[in-house]
Amino acid sequence: MIRVLLADDEDLIRVAVAALLDLEPDIEVVAHAADGPAAVTAALAHRPDVAVVDLEMPGLDGIAVAAELSRVRPDCAVVVLTGHGRPGHLRHALTAGARGFLPKGSPGWALADVIRRVHAGGRYVDPSLAADALTLPPCPLTPRELETLRLAEVGAPVAVIARRVHLSTGTVRNHLSAAVQKLGAADRAEAVRTARDNGWL
Repeated sequence: MIRVLLADDEDLIRVAVAALLDLEPDIEVVAHAADGPAAVTAALAHRPDVAVVDLEMPGLDGIAVAAELSRVRPDCAVVVLTGHGRPGHLRHALTAGARGFLPKGSPGWALADVIRRVHAGGRYVDPSLAADALTLPPCPLTPRELETLRLAEVGAPVAVIARRVHLSTGTVRNHLSAAVQKLGAADRAEAVRTARDNGWL
């Protein structure tokens, strides 16, 4: 039997996926979690072979869970499910150690097949997302612009960013302004979203 952990903050989805997987003769759902930290705790307690985690969860998102499990339970393969798959998310998930990346809109039988594949040591990436990821444009931002944008993402004021990167506040403002302009964004928040969606942050 392939032992599976399901982590999704939406109870209805989690229960429905568990019911589908329980119909499979070789798959057993051994644990549920409603957020990222609970997923890590459950993986340590129940020792599943495969963790199926939602991309967007409270506490730790699916990518952070994949990174943590690759550190504390490297023998547990992680499959990330997403309702809003973007090529940048795919790149981050694979870098974090996920072995599968699947949209929630996939056919019902697909998840069981992906679980079997990653349990056997393989990988699975949704073909349309993989194609999109291969055609992502190169990042137009300089390393300094990316660094200041990353710090701005968490809401740090310009003065705090300046101290952390050892630059003047004027230089930080210039970097942030250049990032917004290069990304064709209306403001910093939109620039962060664009950079995140493209996998640059």
